[in-house]
Amino acid sequence: MFDTNRRAFLGALAFGAGGLAASRSFANDGHAAGYDVAPASTFVQTMPRKGGDPLKFTFPLDSGPIKATSGGWARDFTSARFPIATDIAGAHLFVNPGGSREMHWHNSAEWALILGGHCQVTVVDPEGETEVANYGPGDLWFFPKGHAHAIQTLGKEPCHAILAFDDGLYSDHGTFGISDWMSRFDSTMLQQAYGLPADFVAGIPKAETYINQGEVIALDSEQARNVKVLNAARSHRYSLLKQKPRESSPGGTLYVASAAEYPVSSTMTGWFLQLKPGALHKPHWHAHASELHYVVKGRVRMTLFGTDKRMAASEVGPGECAYLPQGCGHTVQNIGTEQADVVGVLNSGVYSESSLSDWLANAPRHLLANNFGLPEASVTPMGEKKSIIAGAGCVRPVC
Repeated sequence: MFDTNRRAFLGALAFGAGGLAASRSFANDGHAAGYDVAPASTFVQTMPRKGGDPLKFTFPLDSGPIKATSGGWARDFTSARFPIATDIAGAHLFVNPGGSREMHWHNSAEWALILGGHCQVTVVDPEGETEVANYGPGDLWFFPKGHAHAIQTLGKEPCHAILAFDDGLYSDHGTFGISDWMSRFDSTMLQQAYGLPADFVAGIPKAETYINQGEVIALDSEQARNVKVLNAARSHRYSLLKQKPRESSPGGTLYVASAAEYPVSSTMTGWFLQLKPGALHKPHWHAHASELHYVVKGRVRMTLFGTDKRMAASEVGPGECAYLPQGCGHTVQNIGTEQADVVGVLNSGVYSESSLSDWLANAPRHLLANNFGLPEASVTPMGEKKSIIAGAGCVRPVC
């Protein structure tokens, strides 16, 4: 029986091989069997561009509604109001002299750059380690998710900062405040938990204070000097604008604080870009992070080469934001007559920038000539990338 089945199997195999040979022979040139691909008989010179509205990637943060209480205010946006911003939300915080943003925490990390004024920031991490540090213009703070923190203005000038969160819906996904929580307990529970006197418990506000007005704390006061700053590896403070710039050229300067320089900032990287009139942050993209921009001063033109091969451009001025999704190509150019200052943050602790300049400088000349349908001689003097920022007078990638 085994021999019978074996003969039947071998016969079928022989027939199949003969059938395959016949099919190859029938195809004659092998094309039908997939061994050869003929040139297209018709073609287009370039692929048609897709139609449709350009992506909306800018947002007027400082023209939005204010959430204000006695000690200050904040404006913010989430992806609920700015749909493209799925990975990062932003806010502008303003705290009066004597005001304080009460102790709270988030289910997302928080990053900020102080734009003006001074403040004292208190942070308590999940292990109970506490840092009390004073901040001024150009300083960053970073609070990993779950780290309790509060911000109190120092001196007679208000303090304000640009904030970012590594969750496009941070506010809806969890912001928890001390007054809001404690006001919901009955007095006997608070007395049981903390041994608080009855008059203190009775004085707790009946809802969230958010930013509360108090006495002005002088910059040279005992309260201002009573600090506990952790070492650089653990500190929540980083003086960005006192560091050496990552990039400096005739066109401008770029300061960067990733987790390599600022270890606590493990999920976000902050930067500060200064562009002289006419200067350009060259075409680039971020392979592993989305990016938020906020214009502090000046006027810039931003372009976005977005998903689905859609291109968009927008003029962005003080108080306005732009959001660049991960992997999308973009540029920033100063189109005003004064220096432009732009604050930015990426939702990754690692900073990397893929530059079109690298491709133009390093790809084989014959490949570039083929890509663009140009004579090879016309792409030979591309040179090497010198800086990611081109000055106003630059006309080649070597600038």
